Amino acid sequence: MDNQITFPLIGDTRIRMFRGGRGEAVVFLHGGAGLSVWTPFFQKVSEGYDLHVPEHPGFGQSDNPQWLNSIADLSLFYLDFIDSLEAETVHLIGNSFGGWIAAELAARDCSRLKSLTLIGPSGLAPTEGATDIFRWSHEENTRNLFHNQAIADRALGTAPTVEQLAAQLKNQTTVVRLGAATRLVNPDLARWLHRITVPTHILWGEHDKLAPASTAEIWKAHIPQARVTIVADAGHLPHAEKADVVGAAVVQFLAGVK
Repeated sequence: MDNQITFPLIGDTRIRMFRGGRGEAVVFLHGGAGLSVWTPFFQKVSEGYDLHVPEHPGFGQSDNPQWLNSIADLSLFYLDFIDSLEAETVHLIGNSFGGWIAAELAARDCSRLKSLTLIGPSGLAPTEGATDIFRWSHEENTRNLFHNQAIADRALGTAPTVEQLAAQLKNQTTVVRLGAATRLVNPDLARWLHRITVPTHILWGEHDKLAPASTAEIWKAHIPQARVTIVADAGHLPHAEKADVVGAAVVQFLAGVK
């Protein structure tokens, strides 16, 4: 199905958004690398759902508002975003940095959510193998995102355009401003995850180098209706490395939510 790019105004903040498909509404919150293209994973989900993929404030072509100072700000912004949609309820999906935002949102207010899917979310500290991504070089970061190094080789072998470099700098600056001081962890978040009362699916790459796959069990222990899927032969971005596998798992989960 075709997708379109729009620039909706939410309050006083204009954001860029990809949208495609028909059916129940799904909102996907992207990770710290930003939003660049309509991916095979998005295509898979949009075959049965009305998929909205907003670009966060402070990222890419979206506004960088003065009020943006914390992950809490983004979680509340996306509650406003969901309120702006015509759908009565939405399925919410978040990856990495976006998974942290999604979890903070759901812990505050689940009333408009039908389900929650977290793909390698930040926000909770792992019990083992913790790492400081803010010490990684660009090449280290790119390589550590993927288990399949051929993907990293292609990414590193392609020279970015001026526009892409500007977006990368904007994205990185926002992630550092909002997450570097706490190393992408909210020490208070675990206390409130019991408030997430919708069916929740946690997916984690088997070879995630940002946080080990065992971190999924920490999330599961705190969210009442959570289940875990470990994605084999994948790193921190399993929906990118294994789009067919993760897409099928996500769609199956969404279809089973009543």
